[in-house]
Amino acid sequence: MADTLDDLSTWLTPLMLRLEPAQRARLARDVAQALRRSQQQRIIAQRNPNGTAYEPRKARQLRGKTGRIRRKAKMFTKLRTARYLKARGTADEAAVSFAGRISRIARVHQFGLRDRAERGAPDVQYAQRELLGLTEAERERLRDQVLAYLTA
Repeated sequence: MADTLDDLSTWLTPLMLRLEPAQRARLARDVAQALRRSQQQRIIAQRNPNGTAYEPRKARQLRGKTGRIRRKAKMFTKLRTARYLKARGTADEAAVSFAGRISRIARVHQFGLRDRAERGAPDVQYAQRELLGLTEAERERLRDQVLAYLTA
């Protein structure tokens, strides 16, 4: 993914230098918001940027619970909200990132690290679930958005 971002950066840099800093900041903000929406939709669909499905979470042990489970809980329901998934754009960059303490949880899932589910619990190896990343369609949408802004 890093090499495709570098390619995109080298393509965009000369075009962006033609704009005033205020115009670059506005374009970066618009791009970041569009990327946040697409990332949210991909997290809702529980798909990695390469199109594969997230590895399902482990089944909970329902010790002594009776009755049926009413719904299957989706992963990352709060994580994908605008409160935690922030989009910002400046004259120098457009960024989509997780805010505050949630960024630690997101990093553990993004890279498949070890962590504790709660205080005092044993360490658990989490599966890698890429929350943030660019698909080919998102790159094309980004390219189109920048070109539309520059031609307007």
